[in-house]
Amino acid sequence: MRYLHTMVRVHNLDATLDFYCNKLGLQEHHRMDNTAGRYTLVFLCAPEDAAQAQATHAPLLELTYNWDSEDYTGGRNFGHLAFAVDNIYTTCQTLLDAGVVINRPPRDGHMAFVRSPDGISIELLQAGGALAPQEPWLSMPNTGNW
Repeated sequence: MRYLHTMVRVHNLDATLDFYCNKLGLQEHHRMDNTAGRYTLVFLCAPEDAAQAQATHAPLLELTYNWDSEDYTGGRNFGHLAFAVDNIYTTCQTLLDAGVVINRPPRDGHMAFVRSPDGISIELLQAGGALAPQEPWLSMPNTGNW
């Protein structure tokens, strides 16, 4: 397993970038605008992590700016921790066998979500390309929030 990023939702992207980049000293690594989903993702890295971030896309801070206004209550502004795993199906089965609820199963062979005992959302991403979809994950429904 390898740590990838932490995601936080932000209300004002310009003010947030001013804080993290101009004041705190982080650097913008890359960004993605999703017109259909109406959001922008901006990934930042610490200056001393820039070479590693360029090579591995980690460790990063992901800022999620939803274009439509939303109040983030109950800690919803903090999104998730993300980890790359060697085999998403094996990882999810191991977690399931240990009593962990798979909130968002890896139906696509690429991404799953679980929650820590404290309710922190954990994103698991298949290292490399997505695996071929397979059962029981393919038909497993979402459970709870993620």
